[in-house]
Amino acid sequence: MHRFLLLTSLAALVLAVPQPRYLEDELVEGRVVGGEVATPNSWPWQISLQFKSRSNFYHNCGGTLIRRGWVMTAAHCLRRSVTRRVVLGDHDISNNEGSEQYMNVSQIYIHPNWNSSNINGGYDIALVRLSTDAVLNNNVQLGVLPPSGQVLAHNHTCYITGWGRNQTGGSLSTQLKQAYLPVVNYRTCSRKGWWDKSVKRTMVCAGGGSNSGCQGDSGGPLNCIVNGQWVVHGVTSFVYFLGCNTYKKPTVFTRVSAYISWMNNIMG
Repeated sequence: MHRFLLLTSLAALVLAVPQPRYLEDELVEGRVVGGEVATPNSWPWQISLQFKSRSNFYHNCGGTLIRRGWVMTAAHCLRRSVTRRVVLGDHDISNNEGSEQYMNVSQIYIHPNWNSSNINGGYDIALVRLSTDAVLNNNVQLGVLPPSGQVLAHNHTCYITGWGRNQTGGSLSTQLKQAYLPVVNYRTCSRKGWWDKSVKRTMVCAGGGSNSGCQGDSGGPLNCIVNGQWVVHGVTSFVYFLGCNTYKKPTVFTRVSAYISWMNNIMG
């Protein structure tokens, strides 16, 4: 029996199929497993979704700025009713570097078919409406989304970005990291010994080696190069419960191209 790791601090539930764990982490900042510190603001659509505890805000998920007033993230990042904010143009989340834009959240839209009790059920996607529109500049840009239905080939070049943990249970970093995660096609990812029936065609698998997402990366983008342009093909969702970078257990993302119509209907 397999298990999944929700990118959260919750213990994995025992399911009848391979189990994931979300990459959300409620109380700490972290970073991508493997990879390297990104050049500041080189992924200008990456955002930090933060929650308030007492008088301070803490990073717990990533996301993508897709319109000036809208952010795309994972549904599981928004399960709890807390005060949230979105930080744009950030690199080191422990310091105010002057490039940040701090936005309040005016409304949250979670996909109606998402089920918090079924980690690998799919639909792990949500939209966040900002209280004011972002000001676009060199540090804050819109992420490009794929056309509806587009599926990338096996080994296609992609990078995960985020402030997730350095390793499972490992040290934390405040600087945005990036890691190379090639696409693992559905045929491979759904094999026995891989994710088996735990992955759906509305998901994207990427990695499966020494690099992966980890706690704190949930909701952030899988950035893939398509025709010379970076396109956000995935929303970081879950990893294997035994470890973020387990062999043959690639990081699993919500496939953005499966939800273009739903997002357009919400945003108008």
